[in-house]
Amino acid sequence: MVTVTSAFPQDGEFRTLEEIHAAALERLPRDAAVYLESGAGTEQTLRANREAFTRWVIKPKPMTGVGDPKTNTEFLGISLSVPVLTAPFGGDALFARDGHLAVARANAATGIASIVPEVGSFSWEQVAEAAPSAARIAQLHPFDSFDASAERIKAAGYDALCVTVDCPIMGFRTRNRMERFRFDPVVWAGNVIHDCSPNVASTYGSKIVPAWTWDQLAEATARHQMPWIAKGILTPEVAEAAIGAGASAILVSNHGGRQIDPSPASLDMLPAIAAQVAGRVPVLLDSGLRTGGDVFLALALGASAVVIGRLAAYGLAAAGEHGVRRTVELLTEELHILMTLAGIPDIGSLTAAAVAPRP
Repeated sequence: MVTVTSAFPQDGEFRTLEEIHAAALERLPRDAAVYLESGAGTEQTLRANREAFTRWVIKPKPMTGVGDPKTNTEFLGISLSVPVLTAPFGGDALFARDGHLAVARANAATGIASIVPEVGSFSWEQVAEAAPSAARIAQLHPFDSFDASAERIKAAGYDALCVTVDCPIMGFRTRNRMERFRFDPVVWAGNVIHDCSPNVASTYGSKIVPAWTWDQLAEATARHQMPWIAKGILTPEVAEAAIGAGASAILVSNHGGRQIDPSPASLDMLPAIAAQVAGRVPVLLDSGLRTGGDVFLALALGASAVVIGRLAAYGLAAAGEHGVRRTVELLTEELHILMTLAGIPDIGSLTAAAVAPRP
C-alpha cells in the first residue's frame, strides 16, 4: 500500500499545477513515481501527447465585453462545474491511502464527476458510498464478468458505464520492467476483494477472454440499458464502429501513452474523430492534459469535456483529497481566465474559431 507521508499540506499552499506535480514526485517512493510517469515502449507516444498541445495557439479576442465566462456544462445528463472528469486510473492506493475515495470526495466538492475504475483499490460500491454525487460513471473491461459487473454498477447507483476497448492485454511498459515493478496486488483488487476472490492475479486472469468484437460488446451493453462510453478510440473508423455498437459517447485516448508505442497523440486525432462523429454523441479526450490551456484547446478542437488521469493522480499523491480538489480549482481558474481573454462567454461558444495552428 501507499507509503507517502500523511502530513499533507492544505490546498492553499499550492499556487500552480507545477507545484502539485513536484510535491507528488517528492512524496512518492521511487517505484510508484516511475509507474505514474512512465509509458509503453520507448515512450514516443507519451512525449507526443504533450507535444501535440504545443502545435496550437489560442487567439486573443479583446473588447468583447466578456467578464465572467461560464465554465459549467453537462455530459450524459451529469452536471459539471467545468468540463472535466477524473480518469479511472488503477492502483490508486499507491498514491494516497484513500485513493479513489478521496478523488470522488474532491470531485463532489468541486462539482465534477469521477469515472471509477474496475482495477482500483476500492470497489465501485465503496466509492459510490463515499461520494454519490461524484461517482456517476463506472469503468469496466470486456471481461467474461461483464454482466455481473454491470449489475453491481447499476445497483450501486451509477448513471453510465465506461468500457475500455483498447486494453485486451497490457502494453509493453519498458520502464516498469526495468524497475522490476512489483506492488502488493491488493492496490488493484478493490472489486476482486468485493467478490471474495482469494488470488488477485488468477482472478483477473480468469476473467480475460479472447478479444471481444463490437457485436459482442453491443449485445452485452444492450442487456443492461445504461449509457456507455467507448474508451480508447484513436481513429475515425473505430469511432464509427463504436457508435454502430451503440456507444453513447466516445473517449479519444491512447491510454496515456501506456499501450501502443508509437501511437498517434490523442489531441492530433481529435479533430478528425470529432468531424466523423459530427455531433451524434459527445466526444471526450484524455492523454497529455496538464493545464487549463490544454483543456481550452481540447474543447476548441471538438471535445465536449476532458478526462484527467495523471493530473488527478498528482493531486492525490501531493495532498490526498485536498490535492485533487486544488488541481480541479486551478484548472478551472486558468480556463476561466483564458475564456475571458479569448472572449468566450460559455463552453458552448468555445469552438475551433478560438484557436489556430502555431505559426
